Amino acid sequence: MHYSAPSWLPGGHLQTIFPAKMIRKPRLDFRRERWATPDGDFIDVDFVDGKPGQPFLVLFHGLEGSSDSHYARAMISHIAGLGWSGAVPHFRGCSGELNHAPRFYHSGDATEIDWIMRRLAQRRHERLYAVGVSLGGNALLRWLGEFGQQAAIVDAACAVSAPLDLAGGGAALSRGFNMIYTRLFLQTLKPKCVQKLKQFPGLFDVEALRRARNLYEFDNVVTAPLHGFRDTEDYWDRASARHVLDDIRVRTLVLNAKNDPFLPAQHLPQSAAPDVTLEYPDHGGHVGFAWGSLPGRIDWLPQRIVRFLTEGQ
Repeated sequence: MHYSAPSWLPGGHLQTIFPAKMIRKPRLDFRRERWATPDGDFIDVDFVDGKPGQPFLVLFHGLEGSSDSHYARAMISHIAGLGWSGAVPHFRGCSGELNHAPRFYHSGDATEIDWIMRRLAQRRHERLYAVGVSLGGNALLRWLGEFGQQAAIVDAACAVSAPLDLAGGGAALSRGFNMIYTRLFLQTLKPKCVQKLKQFPGLFDVEALRRARNLYEFDNVVTAPLHGFRDTEDYWDRASARHVLDDIRVRTLVLNAKNDPFLPAQHLPQSAAPDVTLEYPDHGGHVGFAWGSLPGRIDWLPQRIVRFLTEGQ
């Protein structure tokens, strides 16, 4: 199921922006549950309930994403049409309400993924699948690699447009046209941080936060120290999924376009464990993969993911 970009949508930037902003998202009615976390916080999980005896798919969203992101709605709508059940767990502070603890979320939070997946695995289902997109894809791969055989509570997994090398991706997002993506992220990240300081005065340096102009500077002030890392370099190195691809013991698809503006092709790993399929089409952008005639469609990606997850079953 090879991906080819439509002729009317050239280049990695258009293939990234157009599907996210210009193609209509499917409508969905989610059922929300609020879960108390072991550290006294909460996360919100949005569900669609399918038919008994059908698979259950968990989708982890990207940086500042949610169940309303175009890729989440496309994926969950597709599986709902198959009769499957699905869930979109929101990372801390991403469900529309600020979380309570002195932390947010990050690209390498395998422990958080493990807690969520084990709680969902307790529910009755035919098969359990996990999909992660962008930051959520990197975090999912970290869990699969760090937990090894213990992660085999899932039957198969897929990571889409994951920033497998956080340093390489972070550098790319700090220059040229890519700064437009960085500014969009900081437009939502910074206000959350100001709110967090009202909960926990002095948690980090507010003036350094205001001066942050890229993700390197932001992560140095907020993400790294709040989540146990020494600084941005330490965070980007230790949280990168490329380090654990050889340790994955679950059948997994790693799907990244070579023209993804968030992670240049030279940073894509070329080897992984036997259970891991590395699929790097030339085009697709960052979580784009639009296809068809204008105005375009965003269901190629869900179809590719489902085909991989169900191979040989």
